[in-house]
Amino acid sequence: MSLLVTGGAGFIGSNFVHGWLASSQAPVAVLDKLTYAGNPANLAAVQTDARFTFIKGDIGDRSLVEKILIDCKIRAVVNFAAESHVDRSIHGPADFIETNVVGTFNLLESVRAYWGRLDEASKQKFRFLHVSTDEVYGSLGPEDPQFSEENQYQPNSPYSASKAASDHLVRAYHHTYGIPVLTTNCSNNYGPFHFPEKLIPLVILNALAGKALPIYGDGSNVRDWLYVTDHCSAIRRVLESGRLGETYNIGGWNEKTNLQVVQTLCSILDELRPRSDGLSYSTQITFVKDRPGHDQRYAIDATKIHQELGWKPAETFETGIRQTVQWYLDHPDWVAGVTSGSYRDWIQTQYGQ
Repeated sequence: MSLLVTGGAGFIGSNFVHGWLASSQAPVAVLDKLTYAGNPANLAAVQTDARFTFIKGDIGDRSLVEKILIDCKIRAVVNFAAESHVDRSIHGPADFIETNVVGTFNLLESVRAYWGRLDEASKQKFRFLHVSTDEVYGSLGPEDPQFSEENQYQPNSPYSASKAASDHLVRAYHHTYGIPVLTTNCSNNYGPFHFPEKLIPLVILNALAGKALPIYGDGSNVRDWLYVTDHCSAIRRVLESGRLGETYNIGGWNEKTNLQVVQTLCSILDELRPRSDGLSYSTQITFVKDRPGHDQRYAIDATKIHQELGWKPAETFETGIRQTVQWYLDHPDWVAGVTSGSYRDWIQTQYGQ
């Protein structure tokens, strides 16, 4: 099965590519626009693999996408390509509509044209897997049951609204045109190659740099945390055996408040890389003004994927978060490469006050 991975130089996409090449002999073509979060360094370890091909480009470029599909004889597309940061969507929603909605539409159109020309046997084997988020479901109260695949969509940010729109397009292309699609909605990922605008890598790097560890509001917002390699193994399982047209929620069964996450990170860093003055990194915690429309709680019910496909996460939060901290300590060159001037400007704009 020749695979096209869109957004494959990003955080989750690059982890997926590494996992795919480690577990399969099938070739992979990566298409990535290489915006601020798409980093060729994430794929450095597979650059010389004969099964790996990288193409710089946009999922909205139909002629390019159709050429890749034909030339590489693609039999499955995994779509990670997306703008994904809520804070950025609040400041600049247009990019999110362009990539997540218009881009997904154009990608689907390219796939529809290609798929329509395949012979019947190849049509049956083809798959389009769309990677989405739990944020499309809105926000939960403290006692509400976890999000299931039956939850109504109630997105609350420009980011989640754009992802909800893309999910609906994927569903429509299955029901209208018969495209063999699968959709996954995941909880918050963490792990290697995570761009440091998100909570966990931001806290690790700020802590080591002696900077404030910013936490929105009072830190009580709850997220379900999923180690990225577990997410990737779930996607491979859905791609292999998921029922066409279905949605599968992927979660880590790890609900933590933001404050708990940051305190855990501080504790691990206190052990692995103690401050020279002997104080805990927790003394750097700073509460900042909450962001607009901040959802209180996300939590995924991953029962369906476990019962139907036999998947469950291999990592607990405790094992995954320790591996994550160690990875950042072991890869200072990667960190230096992504913390460019434009990234520093963004952090100052977002958290400077």
